[in-house]
Amino acid sequence: MRTVIITGGTRGIGAATVRRFVEGGDRVHFLYEKSDELALQLARELGAIPHKCDVADENRIKEVFSEIGPAEVLVNNAGICDYGPINYVSAETFRRIMDVNVTGMFLCAQAALPGMLREQKGAIVNVSSMWGRVGSSCEVAYSASKAAVLGMTKALAMELGPSGIRVNAVAPGVIVTDMVKNVSDEVLEGLRQETPLERLGKPGDVAEAIWYLASEQASFVTGTVLDVNGGFVIGG
Repeated sequence: MRTVIITGGTRGIGAATVRRFVEGGDRVHFLYEKSDELALQLARELGAIPHKCDVADENRIKEVFSEIGPAEVLVNNAGICDYGPINYVSAETFRRIMDVNVTGMFLCAQAALPGMLREQKGAIVNVSSMWGRVGSSCEVAYSASKAAVLGMTKALAMELGPSGIRVNAVAPGVIVTDMVKNVSDEVLEGLRQETPLERLGKPGDVAEAIWYLASEQASFVTGTVLDVNGGFVIGG
């Protein structure tokens, strides 16, 4: 039984990923920032272990990872976004998005590594976005942060490969989660029509990709980005 740590685990892709790893027989710890009720529900339903934590808080990350102990798998899923033209994006908002989406991944990877390095094995899966590949209008901070995730993934794969630790990323497309709850039905329908597979993604679609990248079936896969976008963005 592997010990798995999943950040941003109470909703959307995170909750689906918690469920997938529990179903796979793993001991799952998940981090969350605010949703106490959802965390409790998930813990009761699945037996996963919740930890309240802002991933951008270095001291709290150290505390949580110390409580959990060594883990074989880390899924860096926690992320936030903001919509609006660059002229209306405050420096504070930009910094917060980068802190959660990029610095948070760095801190979690750093905290998980001592145990993985001792065992000379492990898997880290980072959740990026197709907008990290090609950019999205009116999402400059989010797109920049998710592009940084791709760069971090590739750099860590190069650095940690000799230690038997694999680092990969998934780049989801339009997934029906709370992150798109303020997007109009008309816009979502347009996005669906632009998607070659003619549907929007489900959290479970991404969770399955994360599961694969963390599994022994992907034992010779590192430094790669698995696109889960229905063909919306191909290559890039």
